Amino acid sequence: MPPITRSEKLKRLVAVQRHLEKIAESDLAATTRQRQEVNQTMDVVMEAIGSLSDVHRMFAQNYAGRFSRLSVQDAQLAGMQNLHERRVLKERTKAERLEEHMVDARDAEQRETDDNAIYDLIDMSVAATTASSKVQKT
Repeated sequence: MPPITRSEKLKRLVAVQRHLEKIAESDLAATTRQRQEVNQTMDVVMEAIGSLSDVHRMFAQNYAGRFSRLSVQDAQLAGMQNLHERRVLKERTKAERLEEHMVDARDAEQRETDDNAIYDLIDMSVAATTASSKVQKT
């Protein structure tokens, strides 16, 4: 089994980093979805508070408490959403940098392979010239 090259190692790291990026994006999507649900609930509660119905007027204080709790929850989710957005950006940046390093390593490996092939050709031509000149002298 040939040794694992630097570009292959970096390729695996890129795959892992992309997976971490997808996890961060999934967390962000879940937080965004929760925040939308809280905002929809807040809208419903506000409509109930402003309603002229006798039933809703009796529970206006309860609705106000509920709205207050939802406001706090929305603020917490906004902070989490901001945190997840920064995490997604950080993971994406890491993955892009690793990809750049992988491409550079692959280019360096290809250049080294090409150089070695040229050196082998030179060695073969020098060896062939030396051997043929010895044959002609005898």
